[in-house]
Amino acid sequence: MKQGTHPEYVVATVHCSCGNTFQTRSTRLELRVEICSNCHPFYTGKQKLVDAGGRVERFQRRYAKQAGRAPAAGSGPATEAVREVTEPAEPVPEQG
Repeated sequence: MKQGTHPEYVVATVHCSCGNTFQTRSTRLELRVEICSNCHPFYTGKQKLVDAGGRVERFQRRYAKQAGRAPAAGSGPATEAVREVTEPAEPVPEQG
């Protein structure tokens, strides 16, 4: 068997976003995770919303950029005219 083909398997420190830290073994010295067994709903029995990687904030930033460049869909005079036409002026009598 060739020597030096496999990476070294060392003791690694795992850091969770909840603040939990523990030791395990890996080919990397340090690992950062978003969810661990201390804060995962499956293990804790508590339900909580997890925003993975700030996706909501990223969406809001993108939406703010688009709002600055072009009008958003569903706004403007053409849309208002369509809304006026599609809304009935009087209630439709029931047939029956």
